[in-house]
Amino acid sequence: MASTKTFLDAIKERRTIYALNKEIPISEAEIQDIVKQVVLHVPSSFNSQSARLVVLLNEEHERFWDFTLEVLKTIVPEDQLPSTEARISGFRGGYGTVLFFEDPEPVQALEKAFPVYAHHFPVWSEHTSAMHQFALWTALEAAGLGANLQHYNPIIDRKAQEHWNVPLEWKLRAQLVFGGKAGEPGPKEFKPIEQRLFVHGAKQ
Repeated sequence: MASTKTFLDAIKERRTIYALNKEIPISEAEIQDIVKQVVLHVPSSFNSQSARLVVLLNEEHERFWDFTLEVLKTIVPEDQLPSTEARISGFRGGYGTVLFFEDPEPVQALEKAFPVYAHHFPVWSEHTSAMHQFALWTALEAAGLGANLQHYNPIIDRKAQEHWNVPLEWKLRAQLVFGGKAGEPGPKEFKPIEQRLFVHGAKQ
């Protein structure tokens, strides 16, 4: 389904939506194509192309959150378990999850190739992952889907990597849960723009 939103409209409307369901407004093929375009065209430092995305749909998506709950049950205090279960159930109720990994191999290759910048490449790798996260989140919003970004790494990393045959050296950085919108985001507050944006040299 083609979007008629402008890029800035999609950025403005990209919000954290926790109330998700399995009634998606586009096909799975369209979702996969959106992810493909993000992977192909989002930039990376020195063109490292270090981002690795794993898309989990339907039962595989649910399995990921079942795994996460299993791990959390071993570390969450008993009195906090009901709220934890409710939170995970909300994620599980979505349609899919995208796991954002970073492959250290191209990052390490750049460290060797450009030793002057070596200490920067791990940080720039995080920037690369963040750009992929933001771009995909915004693209899914433009397509009519809701999403929220989670960070259950590193507690779920090894279990997920072993189950979905993901190389253990890859680093899990975030999990984007998406689905049909079953609710609206809460109000968003903005700090004064004068404290965040500074312009010099404008002529009009």
